[in-house]
Amino acid sequence: MTPPARRVSADDAAAAFRAAVAGATPLVAQRVRRVVHDRPRPPAHPRQRSLDEAEALIESIAQPASCDLRLESGDEAAFRRPGVPRGVLRDLRRGRWVAQDRLDLHGATRDEAHALISAFVAHGVRHGMRCVRIIHGKGLRSPGGEPVLKAMVQGWLARSDAVLAFCQARAAQGGSGALVVLLRAGAPGARSQTR
Repeated sequence: MTPPARRVSADDAAAAFRAAVAGATPLVAQRVRRVVHDRPRPPAHPRQRSLDEAEALIESIAQPASCDLRLESGDEAAFRRPGVPRGVLRDLRRGRWVAQDRLDLHGATRDEAHALISAFVAHGVRHGMRCVRIIHGKGLRSPGGEPVLKAMVQGWLARSDAVLAFCQARAAQGGSGALVVLLRAGAPGARSQTR
């Protein structure tokens, strides 16, 4: 049978520790950085938005405004699904949503464009994208100089259950030749076909 453990006082423990480390050389006192985990993290800074704004500024300074940009009136393409707050469309116009992908329809026929948009919107919803850009062109090379796809693309998007809102892109991103589209949050089985 082993004898019961003797209870050691704090003073005896401290004395035993000092005796054990008596021959040790102390380390040079270093300033220890204290890590505080209670502080909130700083707010995230949207780098892509800053890059987009810088690019737009450079383009606006380096290139003179084209005639068609000066002639554009307030008749901009815009759509907001019922129930979506007006502020969402305002934020979309101001560029607060960064386009995560883009689709360029230049050279596509009407049927090809419809198929491409259906697949593009479905892909965006499936992969959790919230904002995309669709470039339909201004129609400058179309017969009669009238845009062929512009109105069709707007109609297809307005009928798509996956689209919450869209508006004309900012000048640096295509202006009247492109749309910035806000997609519904992706969910399994979400309907994203354009009709």
